[in-house]
Amino acid sequence: MARTAIWTSISAALTNDIAEGRYAPGDKLPTEAALSARFGVNRHTVRRALAAMADEGLVHARRGAGVFVALTPTDYPIGRRVRFHQNLTAAGRAPAKQVLALETRAADAREAEALSLHAGDPVHVYDGLSLADDQPIALFRSIFPASRFPDLCDHIAETNSVTAALKRQGISDYTRATTRLTAKQANATQALHLRITEGAPILRSVGINVDTDDTPIEFGHTWFAGDRVTLTVNNS
Repeated sequence: MARTAIWTSISAALTNDIAEGRYAPGDKLPTEAALSARFGVNRHTVRRALAAMADEGLVHARRGAGVFVALTPTDYPIGRRVRFHQNLTAAGRAPAKQVLALETRAADAREAEALSLHAGDPVHVYDGLSLADDQPIALFRSIFPASRFPDLCDHIAETNSVTAALKRQGISDYTRATTRLTAKQANATQALHLRITEGAPILRSVGINVDTDDTPIEFGHTWFAGDRVTLTVNNS
């Protein structure tokens, strides 16, 4: 009778640990050395078991950090109204944002075109990190016309919410006019912030938001971690 490969047994045991809740989504698994000691095998055998689990989408490795239990992808609607906190709350996740940078500078040609400005006009740039249940799911960059919203950076810093900050600047509602989605590979900086491996798949969204008069007010880029978000498209 054929014997079960040892690495298969290790994979099954660790998969059962995850299913029983001993390791939750986002948790780091024990090191290869610790798993080798637990199962009485060499690291190569452990590595093969972990690779098989990664192929099944159960775990993922972060270079220099270890192997982590994969998160359940978060449903994230892409429609006319894209509201981060509302979307995550509706999906049963705890939303949070981390401000990485806020600055005012001259618009480049592409930014100016998207916002109906002239190249060199001042814009506010908001770089940040979106989290769900304390796990990073996306990096973003939002660009706004500075002349129309002179105090926007201060409001974002105080509220940590674009919607609340724009409301303070007289914008009661805004909607998405255009969205472009493109598959990319994470560069070193993106991988560091998103806690993924450099070169891992990410999905870039580029969009323009407009006010009730269809005037562009925000030019945004978002880079979603490919294994943590399921983008859904709707018309609302």
